[in-house]
Amino acid sequence: MTAVTELTARALLLDMDGTLVNSDAVVERCWRDWAARHGLDGDEVMKVVHGRQGHASMALLLPDRPMAENHAENREMLARETADMDGVVPVPGAPAFLASLAGLPHALVTSADVALSTNRMAAAGLPMPDVRITAEDVAASKPDPEGFLKGAAELGFAPADCVVFEDSGAGIEAGLAAGMRVVGVGSRAAAYGPTVCVGDLTGVRVAAGADGGLRLVFG
Repeated sequence: MTAVTELTARALLLDMDGTLVNSDAVVERCWRDWAARHGLDGDEVMKVVHGRQGHASMALLLPDRPMAENHAENREMLARETADMDGVVPVPGAPAFLASLAGLPHALVTSADVALSTNRMAAAGLPMPDVRITAEDVAASKPDPEGFLKGAAELGFAPADCVVFEDSGAGIEAGLAAGMRVVGVGSRAAAYGPTVCVGDLTGVRVAAGADGGLRLVFG
């Protein structure tokens, strides 16, 4: 964990996969099968896919393929992932963390679509935030900051007043590009330069500040 022990904010923007929900088992199954079908190294594919929309990952991994094919195959991938909830569980601390945010400004900002995010949050037993930005709401995938900027706007706060929770390189890059501070969650996060890093959500406490803001305490 970094030396930062406390942050203040007006609103929180939360990634889903790897941050609130551990869906690694499904992601590994689906994307390693995809890699094998396309003659790609599974380990190298897994370095790319976390945090991005599927078609954006495919574009990086198969740069000469038309985007129309990537979008078509991503629809198949989303359908498969949406039907496969085997091994989907909450990240440690996620239930208590989300419970502590009840009535406080926060939003889900995910590269998943509505169906996949609905199923995964339900499979993990987690409540869906009232505000949700999904793949359908953006023109560009993370690491583009569009999703986080839309989440901040939907909540009615300036980017600088928001703190992002993310696990992936693409997501952390997106949050920082949006002008936000970023809490990195999990083992993947530390390498990408978040503002502060925690092993999981048991290492975060949230309280309402005296001025109506939020106080985040780490450790």
